[in-house]
Amino acid sequence: MIKPNIAAIIKDKLKRTQSGNDDIYVIGPVKLPLELDGETKMFHWYSWLSKEAGEEKSPEQLVEDLNRFSYADLQQSSVLVYGDFENNEDALIRMHSICHTGDIFGSARCDCGFQLKQSMRMITEHGTGALFYLANHEGRGIGLFSKAIAYLLQEDGLDTVDANLELGFADDSRDYTDAIAVLKLLRLLPVSIITNNPRKVDALRKAGMNVAGRVPLWGNSSVYNEKYIQTKKSRSGHFEQEARTLAK
Repeated sequence: MIKPNIAAIIKDKLKRTQSGNDDIYVIGPVKLPLELDGETKMFHWYSWLSKEAGEEKSPEQLVEDLNRFSYADLQQSSVLVYGDFENNEDALIRMHSICHTGDIFGSARCDCGFQLKQSMRMITEHGTGALFYLANHEGRGIGLFSKAIAYLLQEDGLDTVDANLELGFADDSRDYTDAIAVLKLLRLLPVSIITNNPRKVDALRKAGMNVAGRVPLWGNSSVYNEKYIQTKKSRSGHFEQEARTLAK
């Protein structure tokens, strides 16, 4: 079997953009057929890697780095794109923070797993959009191990905000800078964001993105996550059920 020329294969699927002092290497699109409510929907998947800014790396150099660095020990984010995301006049986006317990195990302590699947449904029904899956956002940015401890504090009576603060973290330390840089690489036209969180809207606006609207994403409330959802509204400033007009 002839050994594939990996660098040649990825050459046309590799792009570079910048975010602060880092170079962001974006690989894709990769065809990704996903099962959603009994139907197969074809998404296009991109992943990105952040490196300290410097001389641009060639595809050959990036391939060599795969075996010199343990990327599996780091977290890389990615984005699922559906439809003609670059050119369609009206596109939805979702900035989804990783939730190991909710997204993978289906935990009912939060609404993350529901929000992940529901936003994918909304994007496919809309016709075009992108779901950014942000891998370093576990526990609102505190990491999986710290989140486990925060869960124990919540079982002792604290809410999600106070649990993070008690551990010495900010209430919400998530950063969207790299994701927005990738978004700008993939689309320059306005977007509507699927979110209940005003901080996500503000992050997009401050980065110069034209945010045409906001689509709410509430649901799947239960006795297990009632306090969690109420804390989002009462302490983290999340919007209520209805979408609100966004000031230009």
